[in-house]
Amino acid sequence: MLTTKTFIKKTKKGSIIKIVREHYLRDDITCGCQCCTICDQNDAKPLESKPVNKSKLCKKSHYLILDTNVVFHQIDVVEDPSIQNVIVLQTVLEEIRHRSAPAYKRVKDFIANPDKHFYTFCNEFNKDTYVERQKGESANDRNDRAIREASLWYKRHLEDHASEDIDIVLLTNDEDNRTKAKAEGLQSFTVQEYVKSLKDCGSIVDRLSSTGSHVKFGDKIMYPEHLPLSTIQKGIKTGKYLQGSYMASRENYLEANVSVHDQDRMIFVQGHQNLNRAVKDDIVAIELLPEEEWSCPSSMVLEETEEKADEDNMEIEEKQMRKNKVPKELRQPTGKIVGIIKRNWRQYCGILQPSALKESTRHIFTPADRRIPRIRIETRQAHDLASQRIVVAIDNWPRNSRYPQGHFVRKLGNIGDKDTENEVLLLEHDVPHSKFSEAVLSFLPKMPWSITDEDRKKRRDLRHIDICSVDPPGCTDIDDALHCRELDNGNLEVGVHIADVSHFIRPGNAMDKEAAKRGTTVYLVNNRIDMVPELLSSNLCSLRSNVERFAFSVLWEMTKEAEIVKTDFTKSIILSKASLTYAEAQMRIDDPAMTDNTTKSLRWLNKLAKILKQRRIDNGALTLASSEVRFNIDSETHDPIDVQTKQIRDTNSMVEEFMLLANVATAEKTLREFPNCAMLRRHPAPPPSNFEPLIKAAESKGFKLDVSKGKVFADSIKGAVIPNDPYFNTMLRMMATRCMMQAVYFCSGMLPESEYFHYGLAAPIYTHFTSPIRRYSDIIVHRLLAVCIGADSSYPDLLEKHKSQLLSNNLNYRHKMAQYAGRASVNLHTHIFFKNRAVDEEGYVLFIRKNALQILIPKYGLEGTLYINKEKSGVTFTFNEEENTQSCGGVTLHVFDRVVIQISIDRSNVQHLKLCLKLVKPEIPGFSVPPAPKQDIKEESKDEPPKKKIKT
Repeated sequence: MLTTKTFIKKTKKGSIIKIVREHYLRDDITCGCQCCTICDQNDAKPLESKPVNKSKLCKKSHYLILDTNVVFHQIDVVEDPSIQNVIVLQTVLEEIRHRSAPAYKRVKDFIANPDKHFYTFCNEFNKDTYVERQKGESANDRNDRAIREASLWYKRHLEDHASEDIDIVLLTNDEDNRTKAKAEGLQSFTVQEYVKSLKDCGSIVDRLSSTGSHVKFGDKIMYPEHLPLSTIQKGIKTGKYLQGSYMASRENYLEANVSVHDQDRMIFVQGHQNLNRAVKDDIVAIELLPEEEWSCPSSMVLEETEEKADEDNMEIEEKQMRKNKVPKELRQPTGKIVGIIKRNWRQYCGILQPSALKESTRHIFTPADRRIPRIRIETRQAHDLASQRIVVAIDNWPRNSRYPQGHFVRKLGNIGDKDTENEVLLLEHDVPHSKFSEAVLSFLPKMPWSITDEDRKKRRDLRHIDICSVDPPGCTDIDDALHCRELDNGNLEVGVHIADVSHFIRPGNAMDKEAAKRGTTVYLVNNRIDMVPELLSSNLCSLRSNVERFAFSVLWEMTKEAEIVKTDFTKSIILSKASLTYAEAQMRIDDPAMTDNTTKSLRWLNKLAKILKQRRIDNGALTLASSEVRFNIDSETHDPIDVQTKQIRDTNSMVEEFMLLANVATAEKTLREFPNCAMLRRHPAPPPSNFEPLIKAAESKGFKLDVSKGKVFADSIKGAVIPNDPYFNTMLRMMATRCMMQAVYFCSGMLPESEYFHYGLAAPIYTHFTSPIRRYSDIIVHRLLAVCIGADSSYPDLLEKHKSQLLSNNLNYRHKMAQYAGRASVNLHTHIFFKNRAVDEEGYVLFIRKNALQILIPKYGLEGTLYINKEKSGVTFTFNEEENTQSCGGVTLHVFDRVVIQISIDRSNVQHLKLCLKLVKPEIPGFSVPPAPKQDIKEESKDEPPKKKIKT
């Protein structure tokens, strides 16, 4: 049966066009019920013939039909294992797809779960359930009518053709829809009524979203009303309002910035009223305040603590921050949030702070991410959940509530349990970490795998060359290997050989899609979340020694002064002669008794690398610094038992230089062949405002940094040296790292060539080619390069610049989240390390705040907050904002001052253990800290660790 769908569309130019589409209706769409006697028995029938009736409201077994808002707002309830035998209408599924891609994916996932017994019914193509939109009827009313019509069809169909007595129950929170459904003879309840009627409904009731419910919080209005979207859109067009992404401060919960879309500017926001219920990552509308009301970030470190949870303290906190008028030269463009364009709420991990009232069901949830506000939830399980890490979702944020309102989703495990804490950091950083599906694993090579004669004909045979790899200890996913040998003409042949992952992962299959989604391998302290299955990452692709492997090789002919004569790219077969650690490679280079070919190769590579590095630095490349540590892990308990600062050797730099060289060569080749679709990596120059904290810090020690150009900046930071304090320059470089912008992937056809520049490397063009086992960007670059040299064929998505840019955006996000997850893992293990010990250690003052010092402790690669307000320290410090100092009892603390800090765990809140820093030296009168017992902390260069330690 053929009908037509007609709708009106407005074009970008404002024209109105009428669109008519053919719509086919069928009479052979089955109901999906096992008890049906007439529908095609060959079709899938997930709905059980005798569903268990768990509801006290219903007299007999039944199937559920849910309207769109129930599925969308109560998705955590629908996902619960106790909700089964549900008919998901096509009308509902399409509405969910248009409203939220993540919600749509979750719905598709639980429809696919056979244990849930969910069935998708295509009511929009069934001739008996399709309804036309009536004149004057809204789209929403039409869809409600379509849901009722499909429900009635099911009711009649089962009455006439089911072998069992089964009813249909429609769940909707829309009162009008429910009234009409009952009038038409359907059973219909709100989702709250139905869930509370279930037997043993305890935990599922807690998962009910409060969206649409009317919970009383008080009569006091705390926040301005959000403007309607139509008003916001008009204001954005006229320039009255700006649209941007909300970025909450880590240091002060009363401050945030809004990154204005399509503009290189930030708008500062301060105070509860101006923040106006925005949550991290929301897309907001902001209105600039008059210039005389502009402000700047407070010098206070302000955390939202339990003592300040009372609504009456909101004004006190804001007055505390605004005691002094902000000088004109310090003011930043400041605004207030007038509306929310798009909420980007997700599920949040954290802990429950139970109410002091014994019988209360309303409690406060504290998220693990301090940039997320506390969330008020209702639960009857507070006693059990108090010791658990839990997941909570936000439902709404009323104007008369200090906190957003949410609901409990699930528990993760006990607070402090290492597996639970690891799960928290993976969820909080959105790291895909589920096991690889059978669909993905089906594309792995069949074992035993070997290189065939056909493979050898298509590749250059380099097995006779003395190639070796140099990596950190314990590395199993070896991406790269190198060689260098003398040629008959007196020049050198240098080779960088990269694992040929693209040979095993073909475009568009399930493994390729999964790798593209994950984007990168995530390295935690004691774990690795692979981008590709382990058979590839640690075996078939890994360039291990003494086994033949496929590689993608870059070969240069160079002079002994590192001048490139020619460059060649080829698919190859290699046989690595040695898998070395950085320490082992360095030992070979330094040992004059070793004269084998591999060692000679390493010595030439090291000499050339030093020339290449100096050349980069001369061109303006930055040499920055960061604090990195290694943990020694107990092989039985897997707890950290020792911490060491990572030692950097010449061999680290050697490998880095040749990887950079290969990446640049590949970028030049792929851009030349594919000017519109090459995947490149750029590093934008930081705006001058980013350098202000660094410039101010350097000036405090008498150094003037010139940040006008990369080369000038590199030279000025190199010259900032204090002879008797060698760590000063390292700290400056660490601070410089924080001034940098994020380097990002992009498609060459989407930006002008002037924006390709990589600021940190001082390179006009750059990409990633050298780590395809752990970065999906490198797989794309391999595919482009293979097409360039005729080693592989192209495919449409590879050459489509818009799709390439969308992929780049996901890779940028995944790369950033992987970095954050890695840092969080180090922090977690640092907390575990200090759980049962207190240590006195040397540190440096990095930043001075009004009520705190930010302290860097190089030994542990740790940065922490030392609170110096009277409540925390017991003595009174005086903050000098102009000179950026803190003084007490004749002792004045400056940025970069050396101090001794006692590090321990603050156990005042057993639910939420925090790292606690106390000042030991310089000694402050009236402020004494007992010395910590000496701990046996070894440097990496000392004796080998005891038998039970393993390095990670």
